[in-house]
Amino acid sequence: MQGNVRKVLRGVAAGLMVLTLALPAYAQQTPPLASLVADSVTSAGKILTATGNVEVLYKGMRLRATRVVYDQTLGRLTIEGPLTLVDTAGDATVLADSAELSSDLKEGILTSARLMLDHQVQVAASEMDRVGGRYTQLKNTVTSSCQVCAAHPVPLWEIRAKRVIHDQLDQKLYFEQAQLRFAGVPIFYIPEMTLPDPTVKRASGFLVPVVTGTSTFGTGVTLPYFQTLGPNRDVLLSPFLGQKNAESMGLRYRQAFNSGIVLMRGAVSRDDLMPGRTRGYLFANGSFALPDGFRADFQYQTVSDPDYFLTYGLPQIDRLKSGVDVSRVRHDEYIDVQALHFHSIRAGDNNATLPSNVAGATWARRFQPALIGGDASLTFSGHSLIRPSTTDILGRDVARAGVRLDWRRNWTLGPGILASAIGSVESDFYSINQDSTYPPNIVRTVPTAAAELRWPWVKAGANGVSQVIEPVALLAWSPLKVTSVPNEDSQISEFDEGNLWSTSNFNGVDGVEVGARANVGLSYTRINPTGMSLGLVGGRIFRQATAQLYDPASGLGAGASDWLVAGQVKWKNLDLINRTVFGGTQLTKEEMRLGWTGTRAAVATSYVWMVADPTAYQPLTTLPTREWILDAHYPLRGNWSGKVNWRYDLVAHRVDSSATTLSWHNECTTFDLSLSRMFASSTSVGATTSVSFSIGLIGFGGATGGGSQTGSCAR
Repeated sequence: MQGNVRKVLRGVAAGLMVLTLALPAYAQQTPPLASLVADSVTSAGKILTATGNVEVLYKGMRLRATRVVYDQTLGRLTIEGPLTLVDTAGDATVLADSAELSSDLKEGILTSARLMLDHQVQVAASEMDRVGGRYTQLKNTVTSSCQVCAAHPVPLWEIRAKRVIHDQLDQKLYFEQAQLRFAGVPIFYIPEMTLPDPTVKRASGFLVPVVTGTSTFGTGVTLPYFQTLGPNRDVLLSPFLGQKNAESMGLRYRQAFNSGIVLMRGAVSRDDLMPGRTRGYLFANGSFALPDGFRADFQYQTVSDPDYFLTYGLPQIDRLKSGVDVSRVRHDEYIDVQALHFHSIRAGDNNATLPSNVAGATWARRFQPALIGGDASLTFSGHSLIRPSTTDILGRDVARAGVRLDWRRNWTLGPGILASAIGSVESDFYSINQDSTYPPNIVRTVPTAAAELRWPWVKAGANGVSQVIEPVALLAWSPLKVTSVPNEDSQISEFDEGNLWSTSNFNGVDGVEVGARANVGLSYTRINPTGMSLGLVGGRIFRQATAQLYDPASGLGAGASDWLVAGQVKWKNLDLINRTVFGGTQLTKEEMRLGWTGTRAAVATSYVWMVADPTAYQPLTTLPTREWILDAHYPLRGNWSGKVNWRYDLVAHRVDSSATTLSWHNECTTFDLSLSRMFASSTSVGATTSVSFSIGLIGFGGATGGGSQTGSCAR
């Protein structure tokens, strides 16, 4: 009963206030200035008093208070709190004990006030002045994004200042006589300081410094500076000073256009490792939308010396790629034209004998033939590569132009057998220079015919478990003898469940299958509605003729390929993937990955075992591969978490790389400590150990807290 009466009283009070405020405006034919809801409203002349759950709305701003007295003569509001004032956008909230404000809520004085920005940063002050609806001036302030409660009244970090001015239009905070404190202890003093408020996503200024210690340069400091160059451009400068005469200036430049984006990254460095020499790198890439659905992508990469990336802790790249690619993808059409330049910085590579300049073009169209049915595709392609060397054979240059027609049609036979007819014909013209073992011009045409049979056996259990067993056989034929051409694009081949039933396992055009062959195998799938699934695939390829161009490490060579067995098990958060290639009792390749993903932690480990490839171009790749990799992210205690990345070479019996990161995050602070060690095959750079740490104050520049805990007040 009392609740209903209260609702009626508040409704009557709201009507009285709206009517009172609207009368002067109505006479001038303008909309009402404000509306009010309260438990009770009294009027004495020009004085209007609202008490109990008062709420005032004005042009999107919302004021809540215990008591509001409105003097219509002075146009002033006397407010008793606790009061809350929320701006139009909802990004700034003011809390105070009492206030004297103008009727439009834009100007006035608030006592014992707090300014909350974007629900992250709060500025507490003894007194607050609002000026013109744009500026908010606060005196004797404490600024922090940390939670404060009775049990822990001192925030983890705070900025104390004599005065803070918030410019709501420019979204900036101006501090006077500021002092940064950690756990109540003063760290340093700044006479004047300007920071973006938390609603700003891009603002010029210094970012969080990073302190590093490496075995190469000793202790060093990176102090990034971010500069906006308008709404669509910015630059990030990252100067680094190392203890052992190392100086570096990092650069990142970004610019957005109406149709695309450009990104450049680079650095210029001087150090004692190469005295008197300027070192550095530059990477640039961009992507643009062109008319008629086309897209252009470009990339440029250069570096002063092969050891630069490892020396300065950058991602390892051993072959630089620069070029332009123009493409268009539609439902039934694909067009791609590219021109690329490669430069290897891998130890042992000779760029004079590598195909440094590469150009290619592809046009593919899919269609449905009217007479024979099914799906068909027509592809025109061209490819050329040039080696800088003029030496015979080693400096071979090749250009190719070709056309390919593919066709496939599917049927379902009586007992549920899925049958497919497959056909293709490819004709290519090769122009070869600087290789006396081949004629200058070669024309090669290779037809292929194949039939595929699949017979899925399906069983559905009463408990919802479904099982599928599917034997598969692919019978293919190509001419037993074809014209020999240089193998440029089919050097490396993979044998996995994705191409077990393909008419060709080469990844390029130069390598082709010859003679008759049979790809046979079996797949099994089991799905449990409780969340567990199992998939197994096994098979082998039998050939009439011995395959010549497959590398021995692939398991695809000889008259019959090795056996392939692959499987995957998923159960709740656990995922196990394994792929094995073996011939008889000899193992060719073993790949396994085990991963577990929880709500807060994740662990993944993988193991790779592969035989040596004596035909490999590089001496490094002729060695067998035995590698164990571990990646883990896990919570420790409270706000602490850790990451581990570990790679171990079982052939060299050493750790190739390892990195450990210890992090502490809460609602207002981040702390990261990293330790890493990298090994290199370079003769000029040895193993490098580095330690780095950084501290971030959350709440400025759009940063948000990432900790699972929200401070000591939450516990």
